Amino acid sequence: MLSEKKVVQMRTIQRLAVSAVVAAVMLGMAGCSGMSTQDKYTAGGAAVGAVGGAALGGGTLGTLGGAAVGGVVGHQVGKDKK
Repeated sequence: MLSEKKVVQMRTIQRLAVSAVVAAVMLGMAGCSGMSTQDKYTAGGAAVGAVGGAALGGGTLGTLGGAAVGGVVGHQVGKDKK
């Protein structure tokens, strides 16, 4: 059984982690405001590919490979979008 002090520490760490993720997402969205549609598709594809590569392949190589493939796919899909 966890002590009350440990529970409070865990909740504090969880709140900080959620706040950091929210801040990162907001900064990322602000950074994309000047991007073309094709650039946004490329970045989105790379992000999705990286997550998929990490989940399927695990490790750095799977993540980088997934990001590369996702970026290329996103770039090609974004070509026709205006």
